[in-house]
Amino acid sequence: MNRSRWGLLSLVLLASFSGRVWAEPPAPLEPRRPNMIFILTDDQGYGDLSCHGNSILKTPNLDRLHDDGVRFTDFHVSPTCSPTRSALMTGRHEFKNGVTHTILERERLTLKATTVAQVLKSAGYTTGIFGKWHLGDEPDRWPDKRGFEEMFIHGCGGIGQSYPGSCGDAPGNTYFNPVLLHNGKFEKTRGYCTDVFFGQALRWIESVKGKKPFFCYLPTNAPHAPLQVRPEDEKRYADRVKDANVAKFFGMIANIDDNVGRLLGKLKDWGLERDTLVMFMNDNGGTAGVSVYNAGMRGAKVTPWLGGTRAASFWRWPGTLKAGDVDRLAAHIDVFPTVAEIAGAKLTDEVRAQVEGRSLVPLLRDPKAVWPDRILFTHVGRWPKGAKPSEHKYAHCGVRSPHWHLVCDTKDGSKQWQLFDVKADPGEKTDVAARHPEVVKELDGAYDKWWDSVQPGLVNEDAVGPKVNPFKELFEKQFGGGP
Repeated sequence: MNRSRWGLLSLVLLASFSGRVWAEPPAPLEPRRPNMIFILTDDQGYGDLSCHGNSILKTPNLDRLHDDGVRFTDFHVSPTCSPTRSALMTGRHEFKNGVTHTILERERLTLKATTVAQVLKSAGYTTGIFGKWHLGDEPDRWPDKRGFEEMFIHGCGGIGQSYPGSCGDAPGNTYFNPVLLHNGKFEKTRGYCTDVFFGQALRWIESVKGKKPFFCYLPTNAPHAPLQVRPEDEKRYADRVKDANVAKFFGMIANIDDNVGRLLGKLKDWGLERDTLVMFMNDNGGTAGVSVYNAGMRGAKVTPWLGGTRAASFWRWPGTLKAGDVDRLAAHIDVFPTVAEIAGAKLTDEVRAQVEGRSLVPLLRDPKAVWPDRILFTHVGRWPKGAKPSEHKYAHCGVRSPHWHLVCDTKDGSKQWQLFDVKADPGEKTDVAARHPEVVKELDGAYDKWWDSVQPGLVNEDAVGPKVNPFKELFEKQFGGGP
């Protein structure tokens, strides 16, 4: 272990009931602050990794990130994609960013928020995004206005998707040879989407490496539906699973894994391996793979159960981070303050007030470090357009402490709490609310306070989108409506 690096990562912890942990920014790491690569997959679940016990799916390169890095075993995200991306970018719950859905203008990140890319850019990093943004398709909300100097993205939540209003991709797009928005202009690409995104990211890294530290955000659209997969990748699992869609889904993940291997190989070839922190996460609970393996969890994407929010979180930095498990309760809102700390970024008072998450640096250094108990809140959102949020306060929500999980999963929004001892019952099979009314009362009270606190942030509920999707409008202007 490099003692000088760890000395520079040391923190003075300041804890409060809100869960915030802050410190003075550390001095830049020597010999330089690390490059950072953040890989985020779309709709891959916690169980869709061989290192997490999936006996059918093989992910050797993602397993390398797991085996060589710090892995958080009780790490949680939001139940769907835009909410998780919003929390990652800002360090706070998505509702405080106006994000309560994935469409209908309710996926748009408020313009008043400061993103982690803006913070890293101000700290001297060059920044790039390659893949799925899904936090606003209108030009003033594109990532190049939110701190990313290099932008190579598709629109909407998936390639080829389009909805009424502002959320939509280039018309006619597919996962093969997609038309992508590159720094404000569409480019016709060749190849499979995941290969294209990783290829472009590697070209960008090669062009900027050695000049100043870089932050490369690689949010893939795969393995999100539609399950458009390379035939050779589908064949890897066609004879191993009964469901053809699972074979496609696993094939898409296998392709991601191949690209992660390509990325790690390039970092080694370029001599950047020990100077680069590689982070990997999935964005919500599992989908097509849940029928095969869900790591013993209840629930999936778009649910408040652990199976809807538990995610992989791998942090690999050879020579600096010691591989091992961290079992403390952590979440996506912690990524912002963690990378800001590592980068030595100086945060304004306004940004400090924005961030609710905790820096994970103490746990990256020592899995047994002081980590005060905390409470995390989940709400699926997605209530009907024009509905009163208050009528859906208890629809598909959860309150999580290190020991307990309080869940209300009613379709009609009625208040019917269930309580689970997740330490003794990680599969959430036995409701123990009647045995522990004091716990229900405590967590219910915390939920009331939290719900009231997010109401001012729900700024997109009545938003009216444009008549034509911005991506479609730009596409037709550039190509004259042609393919």
